Amino acid sequence: MTAKLIDGKAIGKRIREDELKPKVEALAKHGVVPGLAVIVVGDNPASKVYVGQKTRACEEVGVHSETHKFPEDVPQAAVLKRIAELNVNNKIHGIIVQLPLPAQFDMRLILESILPAKDVDGFHMYNVGGLVLQTGDDGAENIFPPCTPYGVQRLLEYSDIPIEGQNVVIVGSSNIVGKPMALILLRKNATVSICHIKTRDLAQFTILADILVVAAGVPNLILPQMVKTGAVVIDVGINRLDNGKLVGDVDFDGVVKKASYITPVPGGVGPMTVTMLIANTVNAAERQSAQQRVANQGQAGSPAL
Repeated sequence: MTAKLIDGKAIGKRIREDELKPKVEALAKHGVVPGLAVIVVGDNPASKVYVGQKTRACEEVGVHSETHKFPEDVPQAAVLKRIAELNVNNKIHGIIVQLPLPAQFDMRLILESILPAKDVDGFHMYNVGGLVLQTGDDGAENIFPPCTPYGVQRLLEYSDIPIEGQNVVIVGSSNIVGKPMALILLRKNATVSICHIKTRDLAQFTILADILVVAAGVPNLILPQMVKTGAVVIDVGINRLDNGKLVGDVDFDGVVKKASYITPVPGGVGPMTVTMLIANTVNAAERQSAQQRVANQGQAGSPAL
């Protein structure tokens, strides 16, 4: 058996072309251009690459993108002031803060200062709480799911991989990937287990997975003997080795011979994270535009005083 590759780059391009561009064109008829503001603090090389990818993808779809750069020693108050300005800027529909932030920053305070309606990274407590409270698909349009787990969901759906009733094991319990991934797949009626660095005998859990999602940040953590034959393996990890090579958390060369589907690194989950950020931004523009039209209609219908 050789696993079928799940090409996140190709799927992301299809979503941008088939779903997002038509939405952007429809918004243009109302004079609305979706706008994304990215706040970058410091000079992290990985952040530079990621921001560049976001900018190019926005241009491709027709989304306005702007980057607000600050030096690493900027006072936290200056960043909070910029976020407050963007919160009331009608041309900006989505705001993200590139992580990680320098050590002197209160990350939670920064993320919570973004209006939930513009929190297209899905990290605000409102959106996290909405992910917990929703069941099935009801109300999903009212929150922004975090981009990486949302991207994994779309990868599975585009690949016609069933989620309902499947045993899913997630390796990694971060707030950015592991926990929201579990909530998203629970909403899709999967049976979900979460493992982490304190899990004893990890293999006894991973071997039971119909769908294995790995986001631990440990190169080649998952070996072939830890994977059930025919499992779907989603590798969220991205690690740079000493020789400069990028690898995931899964021993790709070994597991590809045992799984039914697998995501490569790079080219699997990563491109979907960027695409889902744009999707959230376009959805934010749709919601804000609709709310503004309703407000304008109400004002037009109000009796003169």
